[in-house]
Amino acid sequence: MFDIGFWELILISVVGLVVLGPERLPVAIRTVSQWVGAARNMANSVKDELSQELKIQELQANLKKAEKMGMKDLSPELRDSVAELKQAAADVQRPYAEKNEQTSATTSQKQE
Repeated sequence: MFDIGFWELILISVVGLVVLGPERLPVAIRTVSQWVGAARNMANSVKDELSQELKIQELQANLKKAEKMGMKDLSPELRDSVAELKQAAADVQRPYAEKNEQTSATTSQKQE
């Protein structure tokens, strides 16, 4: 991320010690490290979301290719993409189906 060497860190810590003093320096270091950690976590989450979006777009493109080919004589790569997309759709629908089943079971029990 930053190209900071050993001597630069020593210089920063000496200046921080002189400016902040020995009482406030540990608190300042903790605060800065928490900010850096939060920034890293946010960057990682954005990176993960982007990679998921790219994967979804690739799957959708492969599905469109498969639909154009009439789902016949597909290459193994396209077949795998279609199967993965179908599995993802089933996984997304599964929690809602379970909720609906629980809701309808609860409603039918209340009506009895």
